[in-house]
Amino acid sequence: MDETVVSTKHWHALEDARLQCDVCPRHCRLREGQRGLCYVRQRLDDEIKLVSYGRSSGFCIDPVEKKPLNHFYPGSSVLSFGTAGCNLACKFCQNWDMSKSREMDTLADAASPQRLADAAVEQAARSIAFTYNDPIIFLEYALDVAAACRDAGVKTIAVTAGYVDPEPRAEFFAAMDAANIDLKAFTERFYHKICGGHLAPVLETLEYVKHETDTWLELTTLLIPGENDSDAELEAMTAWVAEKLGPDVPMHFTAFHPDWKMRDVPGTPAETLSRARRIARQAGVHYAYTGNVHDPDGASTYCPDCNAQVIERDWYVLGRYELDSHAHCRHCHTLIEGHFDAAPGQFGPRRIPLRLQR
Repeated sequence: MDETVVSTKHWHALEDARLQCDVCPRHCRLREGQRGLCYVRQRLDDEIKLVSYGRSSGFCIDPVEKKPLNHFYPGSSVLSFGTAGCNLACKFCQNWDMSKSREMDTLADAASPQRLADAAVEQAARSIAFTYNDPIIFLEYALDVAAACRDAGVKTIAVTAGYVDPEPRAEFFAAMDAANIDLKAFTERFYHKICGGHLAPVLETLEYVKHETDTWLELTTLLIPGENDSDAELEAMTAWVAEKLGPDVPMHFTAFHPDWKMRDVPGTPAETLSRARRIARQAGVHYAYTGNVHDPDGASTYCPDCNAQVIERDWYVLGRYELDSHAHCRHCHTLIEGHFDAAPGQFGPRRIPLRLQR
């Protein structure tokens, strides 16, 4: 019996004898043996199965700020892993060797949900992160890992594009303690042309996670020169976030580097990220950050009331920590939204690869 192939429930039969996958808005319609675009969900034995359960492209211990999450136990460590495949087709993918993989040999390691939870405890990792590729496509595995983690006192983090249908969305985010969701742009043109998807389902996911769950939410936008970095688009995006999600959802603006099918596009200037951060703050977003560049000011957290620096960051190294034991600014006592310990973690910038297969 192949333990990496498991039955799933989010699908239904069509009148033409195909089966439609109902995990994401792509709604792949499959005949026997066919795989969805994500590659890891396949029609076998007249049902749709996940064919990568328990397998991974690798495991490592990272700082939580690398996800990026700046308001979820700063300075703590997280056990990170991904699988293969993705349900979007982003031409700029920075993890294309995993997310675009069509070779199961990419999945060189393996771990049961319990083994993963145990490894996090053994390594003193505060959380486990589903990252590198989108965990929505390996939903069943992610949910089982999350259940094992909760029993072990380990938090779970989803790094996702939020491209998911309502029913699996509710199931998935009910199991997640935190999420960083990519808001890749704020135009349908970008999502359709560059990602092979649509904007509306992502906006629906963002509103759902913020208002219908207890999952801590942060956003990331990779800014690509000439594609999604205009003042007008950034003003519209950040105003929407402030109005629809509220001012306390952190936004991360990160630098693109030429990769995958967009190697002819220049990397993002640091000033573009600083400009996006200024626009976000002017729109009322309390916590706006820059990423993938060395910018201690743009990486640090400031009180939205008195503007004092309450968490100092230089890359993944934390310095000044001006929060009291209840996450209030020590200067003016304003609450800083998020999940914080009385003192920051000290994991720092390390990256520790793990091999879990036995």
